[in-house]
Amino acid sequence: MEKYLNYIDGEWCKPSTGKFAPVVNPANGKTLGEVAQSGTPDLDRAVQAAKSAQSMWRLVSAPERANYLYKVGELLKQRKEQIARTLTSEMGKVIDEARGEVQEAIDMAFYMAGEGRRQFGDTVPSELQNKFAMSIRVPVGVAGLITPWNFPIAIASWKSLPALVTGNAVIWKPATETPATACAFVKIYEEAGLPKGLVNLVHGSGSVIGGAMVEHPGIGLISFTGSNEVGRKINERAGGLLKRTSLEMGGKNAVIVMDDADLDLAVDGILWGAFGTSGQRCTATSRVIVHEKIKDALEEKLIRRTAELKIGDGLDETVAVGPVINAEALDRIHQYVETGKKEGARLLTGGRILPGKGYYYAPTVFTDVSPEMVIAQEEIFGPVVSIIPVAGLEEAIAVNNSVTFGLSSGIFTKDVNKAFQAMRDLDTGIVYINAGTTGAEIHLPFGGTKGTGNGHRDSGPAALDVYTEWKAVYVDFSGKLQRAQIDNH
Repeated sequence: MEKYLNYIDGEWCKPSTGKFAPVVNPANGKTLGEVAQSGTPDLDRAVQAAKSAQSMWRLVSAPERANYLYKVGELLKQRKEQIARTLTSEMGKVIDEARGEVQEAIDMAFYMAGEGRRQFGDTVPSELQNKFAMSIRVPVGVAGLITPWNFPIAIASWKSLPALVTGNAVIWKPATETPATACAFVKIYEEAGLPKGLVNLVHGSGSVIGGAMVEHPGIGLISFTGSNEVGRKINERAGGLLKRTSLEMGGKNAVIVMDDADLDLAVDGILWGAFGTSGQRCTATSRVIVHEKIKDALEEKLIRRTAELKIGDGLDETVAVGPVINAEALDRIHQYVETGKKEGARLLTGGRILPGKGYYYAPTVFTDVSPEMVIAQEEIFGPVVSIIPVAGLEEAIAVNNSVTFGLSSGIFTKDVNKAFQAMRDLDTGIVYINAGTTGAEIHLPFGGTKGTGNGHRDSGPAALDVYTEWKAVYVDFSGKLQRAQIDNH
């Protein structure tokens, strides 16, 4: 049975605890291997290695650092199919989605390599003669990355690649459910020739290793993607330590379908957004806010298309919806469905755990949902979507904005005026016009408002702001003391 080890200071090593936990294929319940359950001594070693490596890495020119990232991108391209199949086996998403996720990591590698020549600062005129003023980016130091199981390589690439190209070292704690994908990614970093100690992989529980990362004085920032509950705790503790945090904590995303929309296109977007990755996305379409005039027509199309979805092992190329991650997820999703029934929502299809091996939940559609219901407010993180009828655009926007999250939203309409009003008034970090709530591209900022995060963004040039500090530099070549705001006034 394969053991997924830590990678510390350039070596693959067993945890100091000697403990391992099983890794299970959610499609069939079979054990794939065992993952290290590390202790704080392992983290201490990783921090020491990272600090030593970063002290030299920060002196390497950014374009040269970028050359390593180009190698990472090429190696990812070569291993794309292999990594995708590993990802599907331990996480469950269908193979086409897994390939897309690896492609996202490839794209991010090449994009962030380009940032090796684009870490721009500013030069500005000084108010004094014979004086030069500018600002530059400098690395934070050691970045602690905590990533979830639903996008085990894409989100890791969003965090590790900008951290490295800006001169930081990395300590990565992946989710315990997806260690094989994490190890595959780190082996690519290793093969690309990055200096030892620069990338460190420490497996373990969130309560032990994640908590210790937040507390550790040698880690300068925490970048976390996961639940709102955990993210808030990280922010509270890190704030007391004056430690920088970047948090992305989910969503309760809605698609608005207006009465002039292309209904077939809207249904395509809803199906992909609601049931892709079995609804286990922070950008999943969890609500459909539909104009009452076309509600019945939309429901008819959506029910028919949902019934056509093939459910099963994601390695089967014909499958459209794979399993959810584990038995606990099944129970949580079903509890939300039962709550929806009790609240008076009408179940159109699904609403049940599917029999057999593996962790499968039937794609579920509720209708006649009111905005204040639990299923319309809380993140379910499963293949469940709620249809909410409205009388017009203003009400639709108000319903969209009535939740505590603000990650992603979409609107289907042929009216350019309505589209631009939605772009202005939807209070989410991402807005799609005539598309669902998923499909972010790596060269634009990813993140949201309100309970979704704390203002930072993954991806795009905004990601550099997470991993760098601004330094203001003044060069006085006058040969005398000049006092700003005094000698020039």
